[in-house]
Amino acid sequence: MSLIRTSALNGMATVVRMASAIVINKVLAVLVGPSGYAVIGQFQNLFSVVVTFATGAINTGVTKGTAAYGTDPDRQRVLWRTAATVVLGASLVVAIAVVVFSRQLAEGFLGGADRAGVMIWAAISIIPISFNALLLAIMNGLKDVRRYVLSNIAGSILALLLTGGLAWYRGLEGALIALSLNQAVVIVVTVMLVRRCEWFEPRKWFGALNSRELRGLGRYTLMAATTAIVGPVSLLLVRYILIERFGFAFAGYWDAMWRISLIYLTLITTTLTLYYLPRIAELRDWEELHAELRQVLRLAVPAVAVLALGIFFLRDIAIALLFSDSFAPMEQLFAWQLSGDVLKITAWVFAFLMIGRGLVVEFILTEILGALVFVLATWLLTPVMGFTGVAAAHCLNYAIYLLVVAWLTVGTPDRRKRLLAITE
Repeated sequence: MSLIRTSALNGMATVVRMASAIVINKVLAVLVGPSGYAVIGQFQNLFSVVVTFATGAINTGVTKGTAAYGTDPDRQRVLWRTAATVVLGASLVVAIAVVVFSRQLAEGFLGGADRAGVMIWAAISIIPISFNALLLAIMNGLKDVRRYVLSNIAGSILALLLTGGLAWYRGLEGALIALSLNQAVVIVVTVMLVRRCEWFEPRKWFGALNSRELRGLGRYTLMAATTAIVGPVSLLLVRYILIERFGFAFAGYWDAMWRISLIYLTLITTTLTLYYLPRIAELRDWEELHAELRQVLRLAVPAVAVLALGIFFLRDIAIALLFSDSFAPMEQLFAWQLSGDVLKITAWVFAFLMIGRGLVVEFILTEILGALVFVLATWLLTPVMGFTGVAAAHCLNYAIYLLVVAWLTVGTPDRRKRLLAITE
């Protein structure tokens, strides 16, 4: 499937996701305010780490392997069986751990042990979330964009209904519970979509682990786990810096700005995941790989630049539409944040080469470097620039990250040669 067609199909899901996000943000802004937004951000970062451990962080490897074994259905089934068995074991262990330590987690991240019930709901959601993610990874590798998009559309609609309803009924606690459940209930829709597909054979998905596939998934586990751990942890640390220096409300303003970036960048990032990652996983020739790189850069970078520019000029409307007048102080973040977003997408085009081609060491080092630079830059720039310094840190971080990942992937003939090495 072409990049243009993938973008068009994904665009439908993105429109629904953005519309639901606008409504959800508005409801939460009115009901919980900037300080509540900071707590929600803490929970989302924590839950992201928890889900990563529960899935074994293997979904990127499943997507890559499914695409690479496109002509070998038997090997695909062995891969899926190994992945499903790992996910089942990991998610059970993590769910039990979350229940056991629910009070400590609630006290450390949610502002009090009285919110331990939120963590119990999160634990209940872990297994269905993990298997839904596995099914989506398989669909992505098979380039079944239509079902993938439909599942994401259903997820957006369910998130809107659950988050809006529970936040209205139980305030901040209801919103936190909904953030767990809205990811879990989507598995019902996903199973309905794939139940008649030839590859969907749950009875054959559990059994002995294949050592060859386990080793292959292990490389992607290291990469995905690094991203899913150091990213949220860096956001937690940055939020703690903002809370200490400016208070919970300003941490909420920054979370709101970060959410705007997530909303409008979704179209670009999901298209990269749907089209670009499986495509570069199957290429074996430098000219073809170079052509894909140039095509994606020509389309993705101007697209995100136009979106960022439009949001900057409409920032007052965006704040009023997505949030409320109480979030007005976040306006000072837009210029630096949106500039950093353009650099971020440009850098990710190169970073996806490391993921798709299995450059484990390079990917892990750059992810750790990016997290450290962001936290350190926030710590250094906020005393000098004030609250705006956190957005400037975001921009500086991705400027450095772009230079590093571009050099590590295509900067020299030796790097390009290593990039083409076939890894299994």
